[in-house]
Amino acid sequence: MLDRRSAILGTLASGLAGVAAAQTVPPHIVGAVPVAGLPEPDETIDLWPHGAHGAPGAPARALVETVVERSTETALTDRAVTGISRPRLVVFRPRIANGSAVLVAPGGGYARVVIDKEGYELGRWLAARGFTVFVLFYRLPGEGWAAGPDVALADAQRAMRVIRSRARDYGIYPERVAAMGFSAGGHVCGDLATRFDVPVYTAVDAADRLASRPDVAALIYAVQSMTPKLAHPGSRDLLIGRGASVALAAAHSTALNVTGKTPPCFLVHAEDDATVDVENTIEFRAACKAAKVPVETHLFTSGGHGFGLRSAMGKPAEAWPDLFLAWARTQGLG
Repeated sequence: MLDRRSAILGTLASGLAGVAAAQTVPPHIVGAVPVAGLPEPDETIDLWPHGAHGAPGAPARALVETVVERSTETALTDRAVTGISRPRLVVFRPRIANGSAVLVAPGGGYARVVIDKEGYELGRWLAARGFTVFVLFYRLPGEGWAAGPDVALADAQRAMRVIRSRARDYGIYPERVAAMGFSAGGHVCGDLATRFDVPVYTAVDAADRLASRPDVAALIYAVQSMTPKLAHPGSRDLLIGRGASVALAAAHSTALNVTGKTPPCFLVHAEDDATVDVENTIEFRAACKAAKVPVETHLFTSGGHGFGLRSAMGKPAEAWPDLFLAWARTQGLG
């Protein structure tokens, strides 16, 4: 437990320390000019030690991290990254910390991890409201990692433990760490919320003695089911394979793994989502209710898929960030 004085002093000390040495830089396009008014983050935390003891179960063929720009607007970036071999956290520090942290898992259909609209934009928005934000760039299950469908979960578990191991440095309370995920990143978040205690990697240091259970979880238009009827086909194919057995699909359908230990959940989905069926969220909510897990659910008439912050404006779904803040306060965060 941190007292408030220690939290404040920790924030000051870490701010003076600057960027951690020898950390992998954030995903970026070499030579790209930052958008005016949107400074690029430069502080990262590598999840796994480098060298022979780096991220476990590396594919036989070395990956090349590649970032592509998908936006056609000069004032709005929409980058995505593939080939992540050094999973890491990109840090957004608030000017005045409220003692709470959010681990953010962007989406990308398990084919990529988006950088801006479900990552950095949320990082800036939450940090402006006092949260210390850690955007997770996790390994992709279709890129040959030995852990297969558990590889992103391993990174998420490790991320929670690393954040808690550095709580004093960042001026946060280790019992006030939320997880938030979008689309396939919502599956990573749901997996973490329901299988946080499943051993999916071998401990590498003292941080792995800490808890990986998030204190609350926010699943935003999340991929949840891996059954053929409800699954997002691309995410399912990359996570468990097109010919996956019924048992394997069930093992990676997050609603089927909800227990009384699952943390309180905040769920958001748009009814007109044509990419990830809203029934994914409805099914997860039903599982939470059955397990007596506190759950708040917001289903919007319109918003489509992948709205994040930018694409929700002017639609009913634009209310979700403020609804999350209000709910988070009732859970002791913020």
